[in-house]
Amino acid sequence: MKKGWLKTTLGEICEISTGKSNTEDAIENGSYAFFDRSKKVKTSSKYLFDCDAIIVAGEGQTFLPKFYSGKFDLHQRAYAIFNFKKNISVHYVYKYLIHFHKYFELVAVGATAKSLRLRHFQDLPLPFPSLKEQEAIVEVLDKAFEEIDQATQNAQKNIRNAKDLFESYSNSTFSLQHGSWQKKTLNSLTTKIGSGATPRGGNESYKATGLSLIRSMNVHDRSFRNRGLAYIDEEQARKLDNVTVQSKDILLNITGASVTRCCIIPDDYLPARVNQHVSIIRPNNEISPKFLCYLLTSNEYKSSLLKTGEEGGATRQAITKQQLENFVIAFPKSLDEQEEIVQKLDELQAETRQLEQIYQQKINCLEELKQSILQKAFSGELLKEASLV
Repeated sequence: MKKGWLKTTLGEICEISTGKSNTEDAIENGSYAFFDRSKKVKTSSKYLFDCDAIIVAGEGQTFLPKFYSGKFDLHQRAYAIFNFKKNISVHYVYKYLIHFHKYFELVAVGATAKSLRLRHFQDLPLPFPSLKEQEAIVEVLDKAFEEIDQATQNAQKNIRNAKDLFESYSNSTFSLQHGSWQKKTLNSLTTKIGSGATPRGGNESYKATGLSLIRSMNVHDRSFRNRGLAYIDEEQARKLDNVTVQSKDILLNITGASVTRCCIIPDDYLPARVNQHVSIIRPNNEISPKFLCYLLTSNEYKSSLLKTGEEGGATRQAITKQQLENFVIAFPKSLDEQEEIVQKLDELQAETRQLEQIYQQKINCLEELKQSILQKAFSGELLKEASLV
């Protein structure tokens, strides 16, 4: 810390409070901002504030500080930092809390839902330069962050453009109105369509190692993700032998918010089984598995499947085995033509993912740069470099 700066704690220079409001009280277009899922609330209590404040979400993993000037009510899983001493800039403290967002994620407590405690804010050490220096630090950070944020937005836009290019080509390839292709049901093009089950005991029955049990969280469009992959033992697997996953099987989510997400299982995760939320689609020799996977993840076919799901689920989207079997697709009769299409899509997807990686790396570097600048700001080095004091 720079010589001449004082050291204090956040709790010593302001008030910190948590709310007590109930989400059931939230209404649209109320009198006060209600910091929970962007709703509004009409209420009057000691948890109302009428000053500049920093709002911090109670979950360490979703640390979201915001400025708000005016009256607001506060949900119990959020904190208000307000009533700052006169020689403290609220913007300076805000920038300091951004610097500590990863720390908050680490110290958040709770077995299932992680949350911060009041002590995590009250005991937080705070470097305390003069008000003039605080304002100078904020000015330098604002200018640097504006440039970094603009560069980040440009990189994110380039990622979206790359994805849009792939989707545009895919959609034009797999048009439902394709007149020259033959049409058949999935039932006539597959040797198996079926989903599995969750072993008795649910999550508690899963093992540290064993056979893979694939769940909907693992199935993404044209991408298999092993995060959260569950494992079962041989005895559990035998009870699910009818849903044994084979090489080149297509996996399709058939229930819930991720319904219609679709990918081909990588051989690295075999042997495997699926639970009741995932259906195995095993193509016969009339159609290429990769061609069918690309087709099912194109916008038009995905939309058509979603409509099927809406018809099948009363309280949530769901697609039944019968609906999948009766689902009609159009495809070229020639396997060579199918493979030509797959090759073009493979090449375009590889280029798209390479561009995504390049721009994502740039975003990561920009975030690291932001953290480096923050580190310098609160150690006193930033103003020295900027020659402002």
